[in-house]
Amino acid sequence: MNRAIFVSDVHLGSTHCHAAEFADFLGRVQCRQLYLVGDIVDLWWMAQRRARWDAAHQRVVEALHALARSGTELIYVPGNHDRAARRFCGLMLPAMQVRRRVIHTTADGRRLLVVHGDDYDAVTHFGGLQERFGDWLYYRILTGNKLVNRLRRRLGLRYWSLAEYLKRKSAAAERYIARFVQAGLDDVRRRGLDGIVCGHIHRAALIRQDGLVYANDGDWVESLTALCETADGTLQLLAHTGQVLGEVPARLRLVPEPERPLPRAA
Repeated sequence: MNRAIFVSDVHLGSTHCHAAEFADFLGRVQCRQLYLVGDIVDLWWMAQRRARWDAAHQRVVEALHALARSGTELIYVPGNHDRAARRFCGLMLPAMQVRRRVIHTTADGRRLLVVHGDDYDAVTHFGGLQERFGDWLYYRILTGNKLVNRLRRRLGLRYWSLAEYLKRKSAAAERYIARFVQAGLDDVRRRGLDGIVCGHIHRAALIRQDGLVYANDGDWVESLTALCETADGTLQLLAHTGQVLGEVPARLRLVPEPERPLPRAA
């Protein structure tokens, strides 16, 4: 059994959510703790009267209930698209805890800040017309992503993210992501922590930089990924199929050698 699974940016209720794949993933995993790192239900999207809630979305809810019944601890860290849930931060609800941010300690003793990531928007976003145009273009790309993968499924091909491909080709997008990574690492350095687990920017990553861990569990709109901590504290970035995409090994824990008796005098 895994110690912890981290997922974010599912965007349930929106048309671009890959709810079926997420429900399948939840049905396969076993973990002591499941961190829901924000934007799980897209309340912002649903408020625009464009809500979508079909059988696949309901399967996600049922899978979460099944994990809770099996003993998995659910910790919900709301994001910007489910910001309304932040009013419940600090409460112990029947099925889960709700926290604004939380520190997760791995099996090998690393202390990781778990936060959605929208706290860093003031540092990373441009704002104004440029940002609104970027949002509009992004949702058009997601529509194209959906159509491309519908065709790929008919051809028997695996999932491929058009949106991720285009972002990697954009110098502006890469600069934005670099600012976001740096903002997160600067935050945990000030707090005296060992790393960060976040979401928000829909770019899965698992790296060590400047002696710190940066783990972004990705999303279920583009990358369809999650972060996993194994029994020994190893961190793994997982595809929705279970394939390991990246890994940060557990930190070696020094075990003192047992004391040896002093040699007797001859």
